[in-house]
Amino acid sequence: MFGKKQESQASDLTTPEAFTKGQKIYDRMERGQCKDVTSELHATFGTKPKNG
Repeated sequence: MFGKKQESQASDLTTPEAFTKGQKIYDRMERGQCKDVTSELHATFGTKPKNG
């Protein structure tokens, strides 16, 4: 169990690579080209939506 990344652990969104990915989605959103921001963010960062 020690030394393994747990699924509940969040990705580091402060890295330059993550910032660039997020900026691209933001730019598309500003231009009206992004239909579903949440889905694009989940796909880009490999996260799963919370059911709630």
